[in-house]
Amino acid sequence: MAKLQPADKTQILKSSSIFSSLNDDELSELANLATERNFTVNEFIFWDGDGPEWFNIIDQGQVKVFKHSSQGKEFIIAFFGTGEMLGEVAIFEDKPYPASAQAVTETRIVGIKRIDLLSFLARHPQVALKIINVLGGRLRDAHRRLSDLAGERVEQRLAGILLMLSAKLGLTLPFTRQEIADMAGTTIETAIRVMSQLRQRKIIRSVRGKVIILDAEKLRLLSEGPPQV
Repeated sequence: MAKLQPADKTQILKSSSIFSSLNDDELSELANLATERNFTVNEFIFWDGDGPEWFNIIDQGQVKVFKHSSQGKEFIIAFFGTGEMLGEVAIFEDKPYPASAQAVTETRIVGIKRIDLLSFLARHPQVALKIINVLGGRLRDAHRRLSDLAGERVEQRLAGILLMLSAKLGLTLPFTRQEIADMAGTTIETAIRVMSQLRQRKIIRSVRGKVIILDAEKLRLLSEGPPQV
């Protein structure tokens, strides 16, 4: 990736929904605080338990955020892509990162040191309100996912997970059945059975270590569950 110039950082910040309302002088001020950070595939951006140091906006690439269970199993919480914030909750709470973040692809991030960002927000409270709105949306999404895990059929949960992943990564998903089972909160045996049914219905195709979505519309209908009567 070519090194970012000051004008590039300004444009990246302007393209982000939380900074889009800033005027040119404010964007320039913020861009001067920003640092380009590049990560290779599988490189960690931060670890669960690290102290919060950077506010991050992804310029290019994909990042997964996950936790490890007490048994060492990986549970993927979410994927983040271009234009999205990363690690902001820990920044504002001044608490350790609650999960780990790892680059899925070659990834470039525009980072702002915590102390610099908080100083900027003190001068521009309207930006702080936008960030609060984004955080509120993420909290609602997390609550909805917990509710889904508790109440949905396994087929419905798996379809929802595959749709969520495809929205971030495209129709070819680089995940094993075990990883998808973990994300859906089910056993590998159940995931194999359900995904076999999806293959027979030509909704997905699987190859070693990958799942390919063939019919996103049928997958969406499955994720919504049976019709309400």
